[in-house]
Amino acid sequence: MSTAQQRKGGTACLRIVGEMTIYRAAELKGVLLAALEQPDSLDIDLSGVTEFDSSGVQLLMLAKRQARQQHQTVQLLAHSPAVLDVLELFNLAAYFGDPLVIAASPVSASAPGRTPS
Repeated sequence: MSTAQQRKGGTACLRIVGEMTIYRAAELKGVLLAALEQPDSLDIDLSGVTEFDSSGVQLLMLAKRQARQQHQTVQLLAHSPAVLDVLELFNLAAYFGDPLVIAASPVSASAPGRTPS
């Protein structure tokens, strides 16, 4: 698991790569809370999340709750398939309130109009 943070004006952007599971929860909690210390808003890029469980859900809920208490905003961006699966399973899309963009499936070689190479 790795993270990268950059800042654009009053918005910090945090990209999470790898697991958001119980095995990384303590580490990620510190990263998320530290990311909320200074900006007016935080964008969390979830496109690199490869594994996601209920601990990951709790971490995102914590980030949203902490931001509200500090009069900040947190927006979840670029949800990976692993994140989408769990949010759908727990029916949490409305709770987080962020747009869920589902990436198009890649075209396979056996699709109509394509010839296998």
